[in-house]
Amino acid sequence: MAIRINRVTTRGGDRGETSLASGQRVAKDSVRIRCTGTVDELNAVLGLARTANRETPGGSEADRERLDALLLALQNELFDLGADLATRVADRHPKQAVVEERHVAGLERETAALNEGLPELTSFVLPGGGWVTAFLHEARTVCRRAERLVTTLAREEEIGPHALVYLNRLSDLLFVLGRWAARARGERETLWKPGTG
Repeated sequence: MAIRINRVTTRGGDRGETSLASGQRVAKDSVRIRCTGTVDELNAVLGLARTANRETPGGSEADRERLDALLLALQNELFDLGADLATRVADRHPKQAVVEERHVAGLERETAALNEGLPELTSFVLPGGGWVTAFLHEARTVCRRAERLVTTLAREEEIGPHALVYLNRLSDLLFVLGRWAARARGERETLWKPGTG
């Protein structure tokens, strides 16, 4: 489905409303719009992680390319998810981009593959390490927030069948990806030591 964006300033939202993909006007602070906004925020954090991956030294060229390709694919899928959430199920176009079972399965495969060579955890990971790892951990927390909001939306309205599952699997992947990136880039992974703060 082709998308055309000819104007950015429309003045349509000056009174606190915006349009869903199918044209219905809703409040900008509605749960559905908060969901799409948080997914957009998550996409922006992944953009920061991609930029840090390209512009900061560490790891092999092959690992940097692997991470960049994966993050780019996730950014595209998040736009599919945003379209999914920005359209009521009853109003969907047959060719509309949405997250599907294959996307969820892809996340599960990536998570398993990246986790395979990582050392077993003995405590919780403290976010940080380097820029790439830190942005990936930030992305994970934004993803969890998106998941909480979509859970609220699902109680109020029908949503696509894979939207919530996708976010749940994506947060798992982002956690593992943060650990994988730290190891691939030679960064220290710091674990929580209870009672030492």
